[in-house]
Amino acid sequence: MAPVLVLDFGAQYNQLIARRIREAEVFCEVIPYDTPAAEIEAKAPRALIFSGGPASVLTPSAPLPDPAIFDLKLPMLGICYGMQVMAHMLGGRVSGDDRGEYGKCSLTRVTDAPLLAGFESPITVWMSHGDRVEVAPPGFSVLARTATTPVAAMGDPTTNRWGVQFHPEVSHTPRGREVLANFLFRLANLSAGWKARDIIAEAVNAVRAAVPRGRALVALSGGVDSAVAAKLAEMALGDRLQAVLVDNGLLRADEVEGIRAAFPALDLLVVDARAEFLAALCGVVDPEHKRKVIGHEFIAAFDRVREGLGLASVLIQGTVYPDVIESGSRSAGIIKSHHNVGGLPPGMQMRVVEPLRWLFKDEVRRIGAELGLPAAVVWRQPFPGPGLAVRIVGEVTAERLAMVRAADAIVRQEVSRVDPDHRIWQAFAVLLALNSVGVMGDRRTYAHPLVVRVVHSEDGMTADWARLPESTLERISQRVVTEVAGINRVVYDITSKPPATIEWE
Repeated sequence: MAPVLVLDFGAQYNQLIARRIREAEVFCEVIPYDTPAAEIEAKAPRALIFSGGPASVLTPSAPLPDPAIFDLKLPMLGICYGMQVMAHMLGGRVSGDDRGEYGKCSLTRVTDAPLLAGFESPITVWMSHGDRVEVAPPGFSVLARTATTPVAAMGDPTTNRWGVQFHPEVSHTPRGREVLANFLFRLANLSAGWKARDIIAEAVNAVRAAVPRGRALVALSGGVDSAVAAKLAEMALGDRLQAVLVDNGLLRADEVEGIRAAFPALDLLVVDARAEFLAALCGVVDPEHKRKVIGHEFIAAFDRVREGLGLASVLIQGTVYPDVIESGSRSAGIIKSHHNVGGLPPGMQMRVVEPLRWLFKDEVRRIGAELGLPAAVVWRQPFPGPGLAVRIVGEVTAERLAMVRAADAIVRQEVSRVDPDHRIWQAFAVLLALNSVGVMGDRRTYAHPLVVRVVHSEDGMTADWARLPESTLERISQRVVTEVAGINRVVYDITSKPPATIEWE
């Protein structure tokens, strides 16, 4: 079942297109842009979407789909680079534009068309492009333009092919979801109806097919991703599943006890690997190196468990899409390798199964609620797999871990007092690799500054800093410098994502 296929041309946030389609309760799948037309046809899709991307169709190495894709006679929508691909391959003209368009733009409708049904002119949209379509392909009509882009939207109702130069998937296009809905329901004649229970059934079947016999491990960290993955794996495998929590010494305060309490009925094995992880991280400063070291140590710990219990060489983990996309692909650059994606050792013997790999965090939460997981688990704030190691800038030591762990607990306690409805996406502390001068008790100090990071987000792909009450920031600062030895200064991070990431490393 694949009503909509999204061809991925490499833009960093292409998965947002799939997310918007799923929000409309239509199933979709993201596939590489160069998937052969025969493979696409075999999936029996009812519509195709060409995503955006960083390339230019004017270069010899431009990523282009199989030309036979246009023989499939499917409804098609090109977005940004995807529209330029469509124009280029179907006989239109694309040119370079030194000026480009970036940010909010005003779009003027040229003619009525179902794709923009319900819109008055002008329309506010979000643009991010250098090249532009100068002339639409034969059979296409120009639907809209901007002050600098003569073809900002185009369409051919005869072949049911459409294109928009703007990005309807991003929140910066205020009515972008309506554009996508027009394509899905007016032009492709799809019906809504794909819900959380469908995702659950698909994931359970996928795990069952991946582990037809023998027992498997599931990595449990206490976060919502691993909890949902564990529940799905339990539904698929029953007593053939062994849940494992690796206590790597990089967890938050009281983490192990909290995980035990949250999963009282689960067969949970806690592995004490604190000494091994701390020894492996000794002298490691580079954040990418940290993630790879941690990934290697995790696999080594799971291998020891697997061999000791005589289990199958299968590891189930709660990888979600932001982990995948930020770790890079053949067409998208690395933002930061995640320990459970880019940090896994090459040639590892265990086969990894990831039932949540193409889901966003908010989708995982909805599934967790549907599965009946406790609210404390479903709404738990994201915590990176490498743990406090990537909340310490510089070398990870036992002393620095103790400082950031104590400070982090204070930050979360104080933020929770003003966030009873779980509106905050993440609140945590970061310890910097430098010292600053202070004065405490009439004596000079030379100790660590602490960064407090609190953000709002929907899916972790973009974020904005939280405007906390001044009284909350004051309490955090007073408590940290009073209760945590070695910290004499607290600062608040007011940077959005992008340009920053949520985590510091």
